[in-house]
Amino acid sequence: MASLQVTSRRVYRRTDNHTPGAPKVELFTEALPPIAPDAVVIKVYAVSLNYRDANIANGGNPWPVTSHGIPCSDAAGEVVAVGKMVKGLVLGDRVAPILDTKNITGRESTRSWLAADEDGVLADYLVFEEEKVCKLPVNLSWAGASIIPCAGVTAWMALKGVGIGKTVLIQGTGGVSMIALKLARAAGLRVILSSSSDKKLEKISASFSTPPLSMVNYAKNPAWEEDVLRLTTGMGVDLVIENGGTESLVKSMKCTRRGGIISQVGYLGRQDPQELAEFLPLLIDRRVTLRGINVGSKHDMEDLCAALSATQLDFSDIIDSVYSFDKAEEAIEYIWQGKQVGKIVIRL
Repeated sequence: MASLQVTSRRVYRRTDNHTPGAPKVELFTEALPPIAPDAVVIKVYAVSLNYRDANIANGGNPWPVTSHGIPCSDAAGEVVAVGKMVKGLVLGDRVAPILDTKNITGRESTRSWLAADEDGVLADYLVFEEEKVCKLPVNLSWAGASIIPCAGVTAWMALKGVGIGKTVLIQGTGGVSMIALKLARAAGLRVILSSSSDKKLEKISASFSTPPLSMVNYAKNPAWEEDVLRLTTGMGVDLVIENGGTESLVKSMKCTRRGGIISQVGYLGRQDPQELAEFLPLLIDRRVTLRGINVGSKHDMEDLCAALSATQLDFSDIIDSVYSFDKAEEAIEYIWQGKQVGKIVIRL
């Protein structure tokens, strides 16, 4: 083992107390996990939060999670130790673990998610097998690089198949949406952005003024799909990055052009199956391709990192705020309340 020898780490674990107002995480010092010959030790410099992290901490995840597991799935750090069988990584490499540690090529039939059915990354040192780690672009800050594994890869996969000059409706102003906005602009797509907050829309519009964004406030107009159709001269958008679920899916279909694509990346709205009464007729009539996006494979993450390196894209303008490691509880609560525009990062 070539390395800085580390034997213990500081790590947060969920309390699994879902009572409103009760602490959701607790800090521990514990032994570093065993280091296999094909594994590396990563010194973590930044961890980014997703709504998923706060949802799990508050008991809202629809899939089983390990008891008192380590939260968060997105980290960026430096390799500080390598096992004797490691071939593709060296000391000093900037890396991040992939979120679905069984999804290497995209053809695997099983899955395993960080911070759900295995421990996450909210710790100062991590141990991962080499095949579950991806190199990061060198041009990004630690904070910017930390948003890649979940939100970044999700946005990347959601935008696939739509070429330059097409129109995309991006719902919301959270992490996936803001990364999708950055990637869409870099790819030459026209963006329509929706939110329930004029204040958020105005803030984002000021940051992305050239070319100007088209905006839709779905809280002011419950029939917001009509606004989208007006903005596309009745044709509809080529792609929707859908965040709401049953509450918004049918409306998204109504404002997608015939033969267009809907990438379902989340279910943040009120879920009511009765909202889907028109689903099948619309699906057939509009010939919509509806695809579920569940992050992506290691190969997909490598493709995104290559694109970010080639374009030198920077994410500093979509980081809402940065918290210190000892403020992890506050960061989780902030994202749970939906106050952010863009990404929340914890710096170690």
